[in-house]
Amino acid sequence: MTEQRPDPDALLSKVQQEESRLARGRLKIFFGMAPGVGKTYAMLEAARKEAKAGVDVVVGYVEPHARPETHALVMGLDLLPKRTVVYRGRTIQEFDLEAAMARKPQLILVDELAHTNAEGLTHSRRWQDVEDLLAAGISVYTTLNVQHLESLNDVVAQVTSIPVRETVPDHVFERADEVELVDLAPDDLIERLRAGKVYVSEQALRAIENFFRKGNLIALREMALRKTADRVSAQAVDYRQQHAVAAVWPTADRLLVCVGPSPMSARLVRATRRIAATLRAPWTALHVELDNAKELSPEDRQRLEDNLRLAEQLGAQLEHISGTDFSDCVLNFCRERNITRIIVGKPLQSRWSEFWRGAFVYDLVRRCGDIDVYVISGDDDSASRARIEKKKVAVAKSPILLAIGAVAICTAASWLLSLVLEPTNVAMIYLATVVAVALTLGRIPSVIATVLSVLIFDICFVPPFGELAVADSQYLVTFAVMLATGLIVSELSERVRWQTNAARQRERRTSALLSLSRELSELPTEDGIIRSAKRILEGVFEASIDVFSPANVYDDSRSLDTGVVRWVFEHRQMAGAGTSTLPGTESLYVPLIAGEHNAGVLGLKTRQSATSLDRQQIQLLEAFASQIAAALERCSLAADAEKIRLQAETERLRNSLLSAVSHDLRTPLATLTGAASILVDRGELLSVGSRKELAESMLDESDRLHRLVANLLDLTRLEAGAIRLRRELQPIEEVIGVVLNRLQRQLRHHPVRLQIETDLPPVLIDELLMQQVFINLLDNAAKFSPQETEIELQVQAAGQFMVIEIRDYGLGIPAGEETKIFDKFFRGSEQQTSGSGIGLAICRAVIQLHGGEISAANRAGRGAMFRLTLPIQNGGSSRGFET
Repeated sequence: MTEQRPDPDALLSKVQQEESRLARGRLKIFFGMAPGVGKTYAMLEAARKEAKAGVDVVVGYVEPHARPETHALVMGLDLLPKRTVVYRGRTIQEFDLEAAMARKPQLILVDELAHTNAEGLTHSRRWQDVEDLLAAGISVYTTLNVQHLESLNDVVAQVTSIPVRETVPDHVFERADEVELVDLAPDDLIERLRAGKVYVSEQALRAIENFFRKGNLIALREMALRKTADRVSAQAVDYRQQHAVAAVWPTADRLLVCVGPSPMSARLVRATRRIAATLRAPWTALHVELDNAKELSPEDRQRLEDNLRLAEQLGAQLEHISGTDFSDCVLNFCRERNITRIIVGKPLQSRWSEFWRGAFVYDLVRRCGDIDVYVISGDDDSASRARIEKKKVAVAKSPILLAIGAVAICTAASWLLSLVLEPTNVAMIYLATVVAVALTLGRIPSVIATVLSVLIFDICFVPPFGELAVADSQYLVTFAVMLATGLIVSELSERVRWQTNAARQRERRTSALLSLSRELSELPTEDGIIRSAKRILEGVFEASIDVFSPANVYDDSRSLDTGVVRWVFEHRQMAGAGTSTLPGTESLYVPLIAGEHNAGVLGLKTRQSATSLDRQQIQLLEAFASQIAAALERCSLAADAEKIRLQAETERLRNSLLSAVSHDLRTPLATLTGAASILVDRGELLSVGSRKELAESMLDESDRLHRLVANLLDLTRLEAGAIRLRRELQPIEEVIGVVLNRLQRQLRHHPVRLQIETDLPPVLIDELLMQQVFINLLDNAAKFSPQETEIELQVQAAGQFMVIEIRDYGLGIPAGEETKIFDKFFRGSEQQTSGSGIGLAICRAVIQLHGGEISAANRAGRGAMFRLTLPIQNGGSSRGFET
């Protein structure tokens, strides 16, 4: 075993993971095959050892099951009080997460990780409580049975015929810092059951007849042992990667089969599946894409997809890597994944091809080291072999003819130049021609051009002429250089051409994915997301695209493949053309999944068929689907958030309305009731002045109630859009005059000083609504101004607008509330304002309906100023006045 220097990037990533892990608590799971094997007992013993070592240990929740030995181990440890919950008429004891977080010990014991909490607790499952404890930096000891693992739930139900409804996600088990297997032989566990050490006698007999049958226990024990072994194996692989261990550790068999477009790959896959089943070992199907390989034909690409799909159906883990050397790629992958056995096919190429290109199988066997290589004979089908041989000799005729033509032209030019040039200079002309052919026509035409150039140069330009003999041996070096240069340039040009095409395809796919991501992140609606996704995907895949949202998945009018769409949506799996599920359809359907949310189905129909998509294109399609699903989920979440916001806003407005209206109604009603009671009970004893004063008070409060009700009605109509302006050209002075007459009682303690510019043009307004605006503003100014202080009202023209200002000498507007006071039901600071918060909102709505603006500000000295701006309509002039 040799250890190499670790990769710096991997080491940095590991350090970052360690820092993140140190911030969390450590999780240790005591793992067993069934209840009664001693998990809780082992957990308590380990906890007592930690407590003796000085660790702050708390028993959060332990289920003793009436076992005396368990009770004995609990004694002496710090117990966390359980939480009492009434559930379906029964009082039960549950783990108290809040108390544990407040206590925050170093280590806490939480039994039965898969337990379902009672309703009303913070989380529905106990493993979620444990996640919160770990995130808070508290280490946890817990217990778990193998039948509660989510990935094994269906297998356990198949073996035992008893469904287990309480499960734990596998990622909780896999992220545990330590797993301790608590094992017990099935016979010993059955004896414990019969002795009453697990359940009481009646329960024990029923358990032995059902779940605890010996066959069930053997199967569960095997599952527990294998799950623990898989975890240990993963830890060994992780250690090898961290320490850059190059040698393979044959601690467990792992198989790898190399899959390509060859017809024999299907047989290799099936043979590997049989070997893996015999060894009960995991296996991987690996496809290596060489940088210097030419692009696969449609037939080969389809055969490769079929082979990979077969491997996936038989249970292989599919992997795809690329590189320049096949053996290096395979061996590096095997050492990285701790693969112990490689299965490859016997080479079928000719001896000349093996001599020229080499046979990767022999190279793999020479360099494999401590990895076993199995060479299996391929398919003996003569048709398959004929296809391979045909592929080897099939070349395009037109590039070869062009290469021959280029050599012929070069020969003619060289014949003319040979009169003034030496033969060595003529050779450079041939060499340039070979390079040009290699760069433009490919490998095979360049090889043919190279051989022809050497032969023609020897026959035509090297003495003795007309023969393949060479008089001067130095020309042999020229021939060798020409031949080697041509072959090397052709090989390099072919490799560069392939890499350029591959890079162009990757760039196109990456650009499309980036473009889709950018566009989807900016679109706020579901329809916009679907339109953008269809446009981009149709350009990338040259296919027709359809997106089915959850609302139209079951719409039979959307597609002839509604059954397929429905199946994909419900099972969250790909189906349709090119897959093994419902392949008879013409389209390929991919589920749009974002986390737990199913956003719909994406359908793709190519010009030929969906089977023309290779695995990389399918992976790209799945990446697009993930982006679309995430965007649709974001749109859905935004819509939900907006609904919640509107509900909260509606609730706030409702509460504000009830609060404002109840207060503003109660005050005048109380005044009216009090004044009326006095007049009824003691009216004959009061003087005429007193009765008049009470009557005026009742009239004032009645007007106040009338304004409040009118404002509420106006606000409702404005919100519903039921108000239609009835505009007429009106002199603004007359509107103000009417308002002042109506507010004589409210303004009797506040003289109004008018400053109205003369010759003002009339304004096109709804007179009644505009009167309501002035009434609200003047009443507001009088309400919050000391008595005997005047109110200023100024009107003047400013260009195409009429500016109206109402100023008072009151308390002013609290800082920062200049714009908020126009919001519905906003009442400002409690110590400064009262009222319903409706009047100013109505003023703003009415002014905006007229195309104007309204604003508020504090005056320089004391008081507030409201400014109204209304557009002026041409329509003559009116005579103003000033008082």
